[in-house]
Amino acid sequence: QVQLVESGGGLVQAGGSLRLSCGASGRTFSSNVMGWFRQAPGKEREFVAAVSWSGLRTDYADRVKGRFTISRDNAKNTVYLQMNSLKPEDTAVYYCAARRTAYSNGGVARPEYDYWGQGTQVTVSS
Repeated sequence: QVQLVESGGGLVQAGGSLRLSCGASGRTFSSNVMGWFRQAPGKEREFVAAVSWSGLRTDYADRVKGRFTISRDNAKNTVYLQMNSLKPEDTAVYYCAARRTAYSNGGVARPEYDYWGQGTQVTVSS
């Protein structure tokens, strides 16, 4: 089992920045792929970004590409999501997720992850 706890959410004005963190505990060696998803009120959960175990491979949703950066520190069992140039449409609950299968298996944008955090609220005001 892997436990994931997100932090760093909050209220920010449009154009501002936030950095989300996700701390993992338990069988963290099972966390081959780490991802961030988000869910806005009344909408389905959507993929935001993913990173491989080495940190060398990343993927982003088109709507956040160039503004968000995902990274991980395996020594600290933590994955980060740096969010810049935030827009009101980025408002959502952000979830951290971990997947056992390797990045090379593909499908990192699909929600078939093995472990999920409870989520952290990000609100961007206009």
